[in-house]
Amino acid sequence: MRDQQNRTIVKNDPKTIRGWLMYDWANSVYMLSMTSAIFPVYYNSITKVNGSTAVEVFGLKIENTAAYSINLGIAFGIVALISPLVSSVADYTGRHKAFMRFFCYLGALGCILLFFFDSADKLHLGLGAMLMATVGYAGSIVLYNSYLPVIATEDQMDKISAKGYSYGYFGSTLLLILSLILIKSKEALGITDGTFLPRVSFLLVGIWWLGFSQITFSRLPKGTYQTVTSGHYILNGYLELLKVWNFLKQARQLRIFLASFFFYIMGVQSVMYMAASFGEKEVGLNATQMIVTVMVLQFLGIFGAYLFAWLSKKWGNFKALTLAVATWIIICLGSLFIQTAFHFYVAAFFIGLVMGGVQALSRSTYSKMIPETKNNAGFFSFYDVSEKLAMMFGLVMWGLLDDLTGSMRNSIAALVFWFSIGLVLLIWVQNIKTKAAKA
Repeated sequence: MRDQQNRTIVKNDPKTIRGWLMYDWANSVYMLSMTSAIFPVYYNSITKVNGSTAVEVFGLKIENTAAYSINLGIAFGIVALISPLVSSVADYTGRHKAFMRFFCYLGALGCILLFFFDSADKLHLGLGAMLMATVGYAGSIVLYNSYLPVIATEDQMDKISAKGYSYGYFGSTLLLILSLILIKSKEALGITDGTFLPRVSFLLVGIWWLGFSQITFSRLPKGTYQTVTSGHYILNGYLELLKVWNFLKQARQLRIFLASFFFYIMGVQSVMYMAASFGEKEVGLNATQMIVTVMVLQFLGIFGAYLFAWLSKKWGNFKALTLAVATWIIICLGSLFIQTAFHFYVAAFFIGLVMGGVQALSRSTYSKMIPETKNNAGFFSFYDVSEKLAMMFGLVMWGLLDDLTGSMRNSIAALVFWFSIGLVLLIWVQNIKTKAAKA
């Protein structure tokens, strides 16, 4: 007999909410240290040999930043492929938390393995471990997100979602500061190996992620609802995607919103994952400049998340999201002309204001738009697959343009186009919503 939920899930329970929030605190160190600050600069430095930025991956010569971008894209493609299966088995067994824990541990292990990435000769180890960390991070998010509408009432979702991002910003920034202090203490510690302390920081990310996630796992319920008792546990996840797809045929507003989300999140995530590489390679920022910039950006992100939560309450989610996406277009257009560190800092300032807001609002807006259901994991699986496919497409496109043209500025130019499509679709769904309200 399949295991059922062992207790009723009480919405807005403070202890459960804090447990949920702590996963943002735990896993956001991957986003900050591994994708935004330390690892991209370290990777670019260690893979630049004798002035050449070309690397060999499985016999193919390619730009180091292109290999990094495409590797991330492949990781998100893997998650897009397997997340329906994971959601299906989780629904069938009621073990959502167990699968979330598996991906958490996989991601943390990937970060820990990067401690051994100490030379360009170990490029495959570095890319493989980063792929593991990315799959682990992204794979846990769909299960994490599916808990939000289960543990919180609709009127609290925007606030809790924004609070989650702020927890992530604070926690990840704290570890980044500790890592920076450690890295800058090289001479004081008498260490001659320039790779050692950055690699220790990767080790700390894995340990942090593992440690603080235990608070989440001790407080979240075993699953989101009672287990599914019908259908095939292997195919159900993909069949649920098909059901959601068929539902979207009748749900015009949600369908257009998801299309808009696909295009604008492609741009948001590509910028967030590749900004550090752009700053180091195109502008010439050093590791300390990048880390300090990212730390300031993190605190702006906290303010921005709450700012857009406030704007959504005042204007409504769609108007607030429209402002955020329009701001991203302006940022990308301005980034085409970045030449100095000051220019990069200005762009980072505005990125900080909108990066958390657009993600938090997208998550809570979708939560509000999906129908009342006992299969939130299915709907959030569709949301997650859409996001991961967008990220795969965006990052692979970024890498290919970088490799073909030799400049990441051309990759940014392409993002302006995707953001613009997202903005047009967002305005469209807002107009449909307004006309429906007047009817």
